[in-house]
Amino acid sequence: MQPFFLPGERGQCFCLYHTPADVSLARGAVIYLHPFAEEMNKARRMAALQSRAMVAAGFAVLQIDLLGCGDSAGDFSDATWSAWQEDVLRAYRWLRTQTKVPLTLWGVRGGCLLAASAAVHLPEKANFIFWQPATSGKQHWQQFMRLKMAGELASGQSRGITEQLRRQLAAGEAVEIAGYTVSPALAEGLEAAELEPPARGDRQVIWLETSLRDDATLAPVSQNRIEHWLTAGYAVHAKVVRGPAFWQTSEIEDAPELLAATQAALASLT
Repeated sequence: MQPFFLPGERGQCFCLYHTPADVSLARGAVIYLHPFAEEMNKARRMAALQSRAMVAAGFAVLQIDLLGCGDSAGDFSDATWSAWQEDVLRAYRWLRTQTKVPLTLWGVRGGCLLAASAAVHLPEKANFIFWQPATSGKQHWQQFMRLKMAGELASGQSRGITEQLRRQLAAGEAVEIAGYTVSPALAEGLEAAELEPPARGDRQVIWLETSLRDDATLAPVSQNRIEHWLTAGYAVHAKVVRGPAFWQTSEIEDAPELLAATQAALASLT
């Protein structure tokens, strides 16, 4: 594992690069894009476990902390959606100085939205791994705002909080939600994001969700979005596996069946 800082105009991004013993024999290269806000921290252990498993299977993996996140430069308030897209492109350019093997973008939750939007600007086709993908940035942002509402409800001051947040953002003011200061540019970019396929297909998508129910199936919104990817020419391998919502549990939890399902599906990525 190689930790390093990737330089950029807005500051350095902290990265971890995992490679097989002989990178020249790598089967593929993966860029990991973490989820939004506190979900990033809750997902760190699963990301680390999966990265190590991918390396054992012959893949090179680059993990990047986006601007204002984790150990990267800046505060969360400095982040914008376009800056995060540029972080992905910088990670891609660096990775291509190390290896030329087929590319996969691996996202968790909101990281899936970022993967799809950044892929539009890549000079080559990419495979995708989506873990519990957020299919709509607008819905994802609304869910995040509910954290603010929950906090205000506990203090008896929840009335009109959503409209208040929207007025602040429209006036160019940042908003604070669950300890994270979100800029208008980040909120606007996230709200506009949709999990739509890039204009080119002929690649693979591994779409995995977790549930603690034995009879769980993909939600209609997921099935509908998968149809978009199939229509665009992507081969989609979608499945629900048993496991906790590790990105939001109060304690750090593992989802071993998600790891196993991801490893089994990796054979399709070329």
